[in-house]
Parts: sequence; C-alpha cells; structure tokens
Amino acid sequence: MDAKGEQAMWVAGVDGCRAGWIAAFMQVGRPASARIAVAPDLAAIVDAPERPAVIAVDMPIGLPEDTKGSGRIPEQLIRPLLGQRQSSVFAIPSRRAVYAEDYGEACALALATSDPPRKVSRQGFGIFPKIREIDALLRTRPVLAETIFEVHPELVFWALNGRRALDQPKKVKGVPFAPGLGLRRSLLALSGLLDKALVDAPPPRGAAADDLLDALAGLTVALDLATGGGRSFPDPPDRDAHGLPVAIWTLRDPP
Repeated sequence: MDAKGEQAMWVAGVDGCRAGWIAAFMQVGRPASARIAVAPDLAAIVDAPERPAVIAVDMPIGLPEDTKGSGRIPEQLIRPLLGQRQSSVFAIPSRRAVYAEDYGEACALALATSDPPRKVSRQGFGIFPKIREIDALLRTRPVLAETIFEVHPELVFWALNGRRALDQPKKVKGVPFAPGLGLRRSLLALSGLLDKALVDAPPPRGAAADDLLDALAGLTVALDLATGGGRSFPDPPDRDAHGLPVAIWTLRDPP
C-alpha cells in the first residue's frame, strides 16, 4: 500500500531468454518490491499474480504485410541514433515470412514481400517463434495492446546515457563482454529508478546476464510509461493491418 492506503501499480520489463521469457516486476515508486522471474510463455507474465498494468518487452510488435527499405519505420528511425550498436536493430520482414517455420521458406517469402528484396538473417529467424507468440497473444487478446509496449534495450541505454550511443557492446563474437555489461549496469543504477542490488543481481536459471539487463532496461520504460512518460518512435505509433501498434518506446526526454 502507498501512503494513501492504495495499492501501488505493478509494471514489468521483459526479454526473451533460453528458458522462455525473463521478467522484472516492480511496483511503481517501490524499488524494494522488485522481483525477477522466468516464465515459459508471455501469457504467464501477463497473468502473473502482480497483473502488471504496463509491460515493456524487447520483442517486435506489429508486423508489416510488405517491407519497404530497411525494415519497419521504428527500426529505420532508431537505427541512426545507436552508432555502432545499430546492427542490433533487426529489420523485421513481412508477417508471412515471420510465420514461416522453415528458414528457406522464410527467406523466399521475405524476398517476395520486400523492396528492395531482402532475405532473413539467421539471427533474426531465431527469434521468429517469440515474435509469433506475442503477435498471436495480442491478436487473441487485443485489449493487451493497451498494456504491452515494444522496447529496444539499446535505445533505452541511449536515453539513459544522455541521448548518446554506447561505445561498448554487450557481447563480442557471441561471448559476454564484461566492460559493456558493466556500463549498462552503471547506467541502470544511475537512473535512480532501480535498487542497485537488483541491477547487480545474478540472472536466474534459464537466462543470461544480458537478458536480465535488457529486462531491467524495459522495466525503466515501463515505470516511465506508468507515470505518464515514455517516448515513441514514431510519434504517434503506426498501426499494422490487424490494428496492433507499431512503435519502439523509450524514456521521455528530460525537461
């Protein structure tokens, strides 16, 4: 309860991980309430006992029927802001390509529905099952589109770093890069939104250190959105053919 005896709002930052999804839950204004959990599917996070009112997830929401240029508009807008980190912003292909379960078929469909023609990267194809999961969840339960917001961790860290791109990666050749992870922990701690103990916590089984940091980055945006903040690229968000929002969110601009 808060000082007025009212129940504080729960929010969550979420990222995909080896075991499914990792979520960082917290009550707004109560950093000590935070907890980390791993769930097999996103519905389990949405329907968790906390019933988060805002969920910021590192996964594309809203899929194009056809792709023009270098991906969706949000991807095209944020990529130039991230400097050396812009390669982390995948170009999401058409819905038909995302729903292909075979890599060759996904490439063929992506080529047929993009201008200029573009295949699917192996790394991008690897997250298609999770993109399909969130797409299906939002289309089945459309009211959740008012609760679940797409984020990109590197855009969050850009905002936390004074609107400057980070000069250190999280991984080098697929191996965790300690200086880059340390930089991101420092930025999360300096945000003043999270307890340092939470930022320094080890990841739970089934998730990696960078998964946890990305979920915590999402948590900072969820907290901002819950208090009337947030900034979307584009502003206002676009909509896909099914009415789902197409935007990547980060922290509001400083006053």
